[in-house]
Amino acid sequence: NTGFAETDRPNVLLITVDDMNCDSVGIFGCPLPDITPNIDRLARSGMRFEHAHVTIAICQPTRAVWMTGRYPHRSGALGFDPINKGVPTLLEALHDAGYYTGILAKVPHVVPTRGQAWDAIVKSNDLGIGRDPQKYYRHSADIIAAAKDAGQPFFLMANSQDPHRPFAGSAQERQQARPRKNRPARQFPGVSRTFAADEVPVPGFLPDLPDVRQEMTEYFASVHRADEIVGAVLRALDESGQADRTLVMFLSDHGMPLPFAKTNCWYHATRTPWIVRWPGVVAPNSHDTGHMISGIDLAPTVLEAVGLPPLERMDGRSFLPVLKGEQQSGRDFVITHINRTSGRNEYPMRSVLTRQYGYIFNGWSDGQTRFRNESQNGLTMKAMIRAAQNDPAIAARVQHFLYRTPEEFYDYSADPNALVNLIDDPAHAARIDEFRQKLLEHMEATGDPQLPAFRQQLARE
Repeated sequence: NTGFAETDRPNVLLITVDDMNCDSVGIFGCPLPDITPNIDRLARSGMRFEHAHVTIAICQPTRAVWMTGRYPHRSGALGFDPINKGVPTLLEALHDAGYYTGILAKVPHVVPTRGQAWDAIVKSNDLGIGRDPQKYYRHSADIIAAAKDAGQPFFLMANSQDPHRPFAGSAQERQQARPRKNRPARQFPGVSRTFAADEVPVPGFLPDLPDVRQEMTEYFASVHRADEIVGAVLRALDESGQADRTLVMFLSDHGMPLPFAKTNCWYHATRTPWIVRWPGVVAPNSHDTGHMISGIDLAPTVLEAVGLPPLERMDGRSFLPVLKGEQQSGRDFVITHINRTSGRNEYPMRSVLTRQYGYIFNGWSDGQTRFRNESQNGLTMKAMIRAAQNDPAIAARVQHFLYRTPEEFYDYSADPNALVNLIDDPAHAARIDEFRQKLLEHMEATGDPQLPAFRQQLARE
């Protein structure tokens, strides 16, 4: 017995933002006043998680994890790859159970080969390149109304493409707006708020340089617009009269698209501002600081919440007990991955994170291979490389970013920006061995293709 008659199943609204750091959200500690009023309001009406991480800090593979509840190598979606045939998905389970399913933007990044399971698809170009709050409002309202007309509960996945590059007001945005041979001019929406260079916070993992500040002003304008998109979708839900019977889940797909965040396994790469609102089930204004949740847990939680059986061979597990205010054991650590980038370069990384510490294995780091990802395309990395010529500390940061080292270990409670690698610190030797053992067990249990490389690394220790 599922506990729900088919028509009584709760609606599910999954709202995601693209490339937003957890600490860019007001309620998660951003010092900019009213940077994210809508997300903050959502958090106060539900539960926010202090220790939530996505499984892989790259947009398409992280969404494949959300849709399958599996680690990337267990679904086939290691990078910008389709989910393997025969691997069941959250989308199809909800659709088959009678949900009216709709998606706004990021369509090719969610379940690209299972498109027939969406009842309504709105592409990013019809949403102001995934950035226009008014268009999100209108299309959300249309999908919610269509589900009501059909007499079905809805599953709506609303994906903001902010604050992904090109940032609002940036030279990159102006360049992308120009018409090209095979593409008409792109109309990026304006922004309702801009920031001065001296008012934005510079993340502790980046040096405070003028071009870094400039890029942060553009990033935060995009963060604010993403918040307006969240507000627009929630307004459509409120006006539909269905908010009380809707499970709302909000999170970012990973950290900001700047060096030392996105496409990596450091703390700020994977930490996500995960919020769940479910009237009558989740106590308002709850702040969970004890449990660690991960991207692999999204599908199991949604399915249990709506009274459907789990997908076969999921690696994650439901945190519904936590949402109900109960304690749940086995939530002391999470495992995160990187495999290949959008440029199809292989940079295998694995990390074990607890509430305090993080261990990283960089299977690609050999002193020769140079790291390359999208976050180097903006102003920040170029500014760091220029400053490195005269500043040995910045030079060391650039070197570490580009070449890494096979193992890293951080005390994130004291050093969330991962500035001091403790891997050779004898005071942490026993603890580091525990983390290596946890990772080894994970790799063995899941058949991780990086297992032979990790065993070789352990043999060197």
